[in-house]
Amino acid sequence: MPVINAEGCPSHVAIEGPERAPVLVLSNSLGATHAMWTPQVQAFTRHFRLVRFDRRGHGQSGTPAGPYTMERLGRDVLAILDGLGLKRVSWCGLSMGGMEGMWLGANAPDRFERLVLCNTCCHYPDKTAWNDRIRFVRAKGLRAMAGPNMERWFTAGFRERAPQTIAWMTEMLVATPLEGYIACSEAVRDMDHRALLATIAVPTLVVAGRHDPATPLAAGEYIRDHIPGAAFAVLDAAHISNIEQPEQFTSAVLDFLTRRGAR
Repeated sequence: MPVINAEGCPSHVAIEGPERAPVLVLSNSLGATHAMWTPQVQAFTRHFRLVRFDRRGHGQSGTPAGPYTMERLGRDVLAILDGLGLKRVSWCGLSMGGMEGMWLGANAPDRFERLVLCNTCCHYPDKTAWNDRIRFVRAKGLRAMAGPNMERWFTAGFRERAPQTIAWMTEMLVATPLEGYIACSEAVRDMDHRALLATIAVPTLVVAGRHDPATPLAAGEYIRDHIPGAAFAVLDAAHISNIEQPEQFTSAVLDFLTRRGAR
């Protein structure tokens, strides 16, 4: 597992799968590490050389002082690709990973074969909820927010039938460096990708969760409607759809990434 210097920030990277296979990069939700993709690793590595990483402020990567921006986080990704000698890859990002993917698709299209943007949003016109969240976690810490956060991430039915998974994801959230979580929250709060969407020419799949309160179905539909030719898939899940519906998610993503012609 190499550590890549992303313009002064050490970025922890995990690499798996056949060395000669095409490369797929996975990017995580706010408050999660590269481990959130565990349900997909076995299936994805049948087709791809898989690159997972912890963004700055998360997991085993560095936590430089914030605030961060989506451009900063996107340039971290490009530094990782350069550090690994990867000229062209496909991208699958969920939530914040999808936000990074929009920036990358618009600003570095030559580096990407295809984009999958999952359970994500391009803009928050009302900053109140993000400001309230930042104040809350700064005052009380991430563990105090863990219960409400799991309610956003997963449906009630999933929380009831998969308590071990909820405990695993709770500990992943709580282990996130507080300053890294806040700095990344500021990047999400201040993001406005609306003008970028029409410029994205990379073949794109947008994935949405039917029960997602964090990035609602309408947010995914907006992205789909504004990226030319984007495909769309709706899963029976809340926010972290790759964990709540791993088979549906894996099938939808692989179907898009492996079929000839994406549009």
